[in-house]
Amino acid sequence: MVLASMTACTEDIVIDVVEGEPMVGVEAWFTDQVKRHETILTYTSEFYNKDEIRMISGATVYVTDGLDTTYYYEDAELKGHYFTDSVGGRRNTLYRLCVELPQKDGSSQRLFAESLIPDNVDHIDSLVVKHYNGMNDSVPTMFLMDTIEWIFPYFQSLPDPSILYMPMLSRNDTLDSLVMPAVVAQGGFAGYYVNGPEMLEMNQEIPVGYFRRSSLRDGDRFHLDLYSITPEFSQYLYSAMMSTGSNPLMGAPANVSTNIRPEGEAVGWFFTASVVSAETIFRK
Repeated sequence: MVLASMTACTEDIVIDVVEGEPMVGVEAWFTDQVKRHETILTYTSEFYNKDEIRMISGATVYVTDGLDTTYYYEDAELKGHYFTDSVGGRRNTLYRLCVELPQKDGSSQRLFAESLIPDNVDHIDSLVVKHYNGMNDSVPTMFLMDTIEWIFPYFQSLPDPSILYMPMLSRNDTLDSLVMPAVVAQGGFAGYYVNGPEMLEMNQEIPVGYFRRSSLRDGDRFHLDLYSITPEFSQYLYSAMMSTGSNPLMGAPANVSTNIRPEGEAVGWFFTASVVSAETIFRK
């Protein structure tokens, strides 16, 4: 019976999905980092569609805080990708994204979104590569059959418990950490010195990634960008992760939340954040 169940025939199930009209997909970024920020415009596709994504060209895209306006210009070679000049926003400032799409009848479809650039810490004091003192160190060590090196930032956190930090860790300019926490919520530890003596005594260290020691080379450069993000964007990330993948605990695929308006005309998110950075060099 076991053999029969293992060799039984299977048949793909095709669900008849009722398709609606294509919607505009918006992926837009604006932070306090002085750099070129990007907006990507696409059309949504049918559920079973495997064709190339349709990019949207010829749009007018800009962000404004009511005083200053920054335009995104379409890249000459990347259709549907729009970039600002090198510029940065201001913390604790509300920004409005505006997208104008020309229509065949000469009119324009107008989309907009608003998002606050939240506050962030002034700086990260240090970034350290070391063993994890907590119990969780044994799990990846046994699973990977290798010594694990964890990456820890040290900084004075803000007292506001609603602040959410999203760490983005790279090694030699490549995002290849074995684990990347989507969001670090301070909660009851708001105002603490992160990974300082008080947190160490409570076994509450917060790593931002880890690597197999055998994969590390003397001189590897680790770079951390610590994003302070809005609670709404955190929820968007969570919804997106929980509605994709084959894990049955993730739930069924579905459209996730969006801050693009008018409602029902677009999907995606206008993402704002403040960013602080730190680097360290690994030495064996």
